[in-house]
Amino acid sequence: MDIFFNMSSAQAAALHVGLLVLIMLGLKFYVGGKRGALKIASGETTPEFSKVTRVQLNAVEDVPVLMAGILGLALLGMPAWYIHAVGLTLVVSRLLHATGLASSSGSSFSLGRLIGTLGTMIVYLAVAGALLVHAFTP
Repeated sequence: MDIFFNMSSAQAAALHVGLLVLIMLGLKFYVGGKRGALKIASGETTPEFSKVTRVQLNAVEDVPVLMAGILGLALLGMPAWYIHAVGLTLVVSRLLHATGLASSSGSSFSLGRLIGTLGTMIVYLAVAGALLVHAFTP
């Protein structure tokens, strides 16, 4: 555990961006596996496969911009603990959201999806707020 507390801001950002890249890779494999299992040709879709691709596309909407934000926090020298806090929240939120959305019927309630969405929105606010405040701080 001590290794996390001794990281620089850049190392903390690299850790969480790396974990998010692995999540995105996992989602890519998930969609590819389902495409093969459902025998869906590239460029084609079905209602079932549309739900599968939505799991990946939802992450594509949020993860890249927040990874850039996390890197921006490191460039501004934000403390590593702050980067760990937003990074870990985002990693857990995206995992909960993906599993919740993948296991729901689309219109049904999913606690994982709800918590994942709320966690992601909190990270948006925490990253944007810190970037805006520290952009004008010497």
